[in-house]
Amino acid sequence: MAIRDRGMVKWQAAFQLPELAKTQKDFWRDTKRERKPIIDEHEAEELDLRIIYAMEYNHSIKLMIWADGFTKEMTGRIHFVDPVTHELRIEVKDGEFERVAFDSVVGVKVVI
Repeated sequence: MAIRDRGMVKWQAAFQLPELAKTQKDFWRDTKRERKPIIDEHEAEELDLRIIYAMEYNHSIKLMIWADGFTKEMTGRIHFVDPVTHELRIEVKDGEFERVAFDSVVGVKVVI
């Protein structure tokens, strides 16, 4: 009794063209994108006050950060506000810092 194996023919349906897979991935990623929220002067001042309050009393904050069409949350303590480079230095873990640009912050919530 001989084994009648079709070799790679049976696996051809499982392998897609790389271009097709990339196009599908880009399509689904782009459908979830959102526009950057417009922040007026009053909202910007409110965000600044919350950042100052959290830094003054050493409270944790939850930042909503907009990057490339998506928003993500970051929680930590404000370590330093750099007015020259327009960045916040957030301590996310002990001794681990991340830099966040002022322009990318779309929401601030003080966690007490």
